[in-house]
Amino acid sequence: MASAYTDEQITQYLDLIRLPEKYRPTSSYSPPKTLAFLTALHTRQISTIPYENLCLHYAQKKEIPLDPQLLYGKCIKNGRGGYCMEVSIFFYHVLRGLGLEAYMTGVRIRPRVGGVPQGDYMGWVHIVNIVTLDDGTKYMLDVAFGGDGATKPIPLVDGQITPNIGTQELRLVHDRIPQQSSQSQRWWIYQYRNGVEKEWNSFYCFSETEFLHQDFEIMSYFASTSKQSFQTFKVLVVKFLRGESEDDEVYGKVMLVDGEVKINTDGKTRVAKMCRTEEERIDALKEYFGITLEKEEREGIKGMSTELSRK
Repeated sequence: MASAYTDEQITQYLDLIRLPEKYRPTSSYSPPKTLAFLTALHTRQISTIPYENLCLHYAQKKEIPLDPQLLYGKCIKNGRGGYCMEVSIFFYHVLRGLGLEAYMTGVRIRPRVGGVPQGDYMGWVHIVNIVTLDDGTKYMLDVAFGGDGATKPIPLVDGQITPNIGTQELRLVHDRIPQQSSQSQRWWIYQYRNGVEKEWNSFYCFSETEFLHQDFEIMSYFASTSKQSFQTFKVLVVKFLRGESEDDEVYGKVMLVDGEVKINTDGKTRVAKMCRTEEERIDALKEYFGITLEKEEREGIKGMSTELSRK
């Protein structure tokens, strides 16, 4: 499938994320599709465009359109981000526009219990991109998972460990999940641990089957409307932090969960601000994430359970 974005739109995106010149295509130069190139895209994407579900709370119409051009306008022109299906579909069209062999697939997640993923896997509620590089190696790119998301591409290699923020490590294992009946099917299971002495936690799983845009329309409808979906009863924003030099990696993240702003660096989390009113949360969105909500958007949360002044 061809990218929905023009060369000019791709250039505007690369300007926004400040991709180093050595990775930027020109009329006479096409950068090699290497892991370094892919990593630069991934880290700059997640440290520029936040994961956020504000449109489900701060809007008159609680709708999540997945049209690529609307997503482009939201992320590039309006300085916003989106939740998983918005940002990952946007990123897919960027990847295709840069000539990368990429496709999207659906993801089953285990819900958090006490902050840790536990219990059965849910239905399809998340999305990742799978990219095959010129040397044939495959990587999973998840640019919109939030707090325990990968800060760089993860190889589709059973058990290979990738360092994340601080002492956290990630890996994919190719195995069965407890709920399945088939003895032959295997899934790529995304796992994390917060130190070499800690146990691995299985957070989500996916296959290598390509999902279509129409599949994500159905998935997004559930995620954005069902009372079973945490997206409808939690206000969430996550933006990763990266240094200013050309090859700096992600070193932390800033998160808004309902009324609490938390900053995590080097694997340690501190509370930066507690918002007790809508005015305080609006100010925090601007201060920590650079997000300014218009008056109509701010009024959209009135009467909702997520409105701070109603708690």
